[in-house]
Amino acid sequence: MTMKLLQRIALFSLVIALALPPLAVAQGGIDTYKAKCQACHGAGGIPSEGMAKSMGLKPLGGPSVQSISDADLTAAITNGKGKMKAFKGTLTDAQIKDLVSYIRTLKK
Repeated sequence: MTMKLLQRIALFSLVIALALPPLAVAQGGIDTYKAKCQACHGAGGIPSEGMAKSMGLKPLGGPSVQSISDADLTAAITNGKGKMKAFKGTLTDAQIKDLVSYIRTLKK
């Protein structure tokens, strides 16, 4: 093999290695969201009109949620907020972190 080919293989491998962890986190966040959050917050973070009215839910991709810090989102998921139940003890810290990362992908 030539040196150029080896360099290209190394560069390609590096790009793949750097891309995989964020993809895994996003997938983990999506799976947890679907299992624990989607029933109330809706597919893609858009609650049904009925849920929005009855529980005061806002779209997770909207500015009122996206402007909340990661620490405050983590606290809301962990400890609950308003009518939302706490997930402390139900979800791991890693799952909660993945959820926050997933919520950030919903930004409009």
